[in-house]
Amino acid sequence: MADKNHFPGIDTIKFGENISIIQKRSTFENISVLEVYDKAIDVFRDYYQYEVIQDADRQKIEKIPEAAFREAIANALIHRVWDMDSQIIVSMFDDRLEIVSPGGLPSGITEEEYLSGKLSVLRNRNLANVFYRLGFVEIFGTGITRIKQLYAEGLIKPDFEISENAIKIILPIFEKSADLTEDEIVIYKLLSKTMLKPISEIAPYAPFGKSKTAKLLKEMCQKGVITVKGNGKGTKYIIR
Repeated sequence: MADKNHFPGIDTIKFGENISIIQKRSTFENISVLEVYDKAIDVFRDYYQYEVIQDADRQKIEKIPEAAFREAIANALIHRVWDMDSQIIVSMFDDRLEIVSPGGLPSGITEEEYLSGKLSVLRNRNLANVFYRLGFVEIFGTGITRIKQLYAEGLIKPDFEISENAIKIILPIFEKSADLTEDEIVIYKLLSKTMLKPISEIAPYAPFGKSKTAKLLKEMCQKGVITVKGNGKGTKYIIR
């Protein structure tokens, strides 16, 4: 396991409506890798979990599956490059969570193999074995596959961005499909839960004409997926 005095740690940032608004920032460093792992999960729970009381029962609600976050953080720690003096960055937004780990893919594995779980190359074998023995990870190489499975019924799927010096895992807020068509899902991804958008900010980014975009928005309103505010040129849409 890495020496606690040389572990760059994890930097967690909770943003507001945009990246210029930082609501809270917590940095965990100069402690053991396992402590950092636990503290990152505590921060995750503060923002993406809550309880609903129904009669005498308490029900825990997960806005993002905790199991997916655990897999992503474990993956970031096990596969990060330790000779880069850079922290793992956890960026938290209202509609998603992003985890950026220093270092690209280990030598000997392709992006396709990494994303499919067909091959596992352990960059930090000792740390991986510790996480495995503690039950933080299951079979090596299946983390990405498990994240995808946890979102199998989700409207928006997790995304994975791989570059030469970093790997980013994006976990969206989990929402079931609500019987949307493929075209409606395209429009849904262009909308926001926190910001009203006019059709002029939606149609240019959709692969349809303005009239079809308007038709899809109307149908999604009828399904109760989005809400419309205003009228005429002042009409705006927001995810319900």
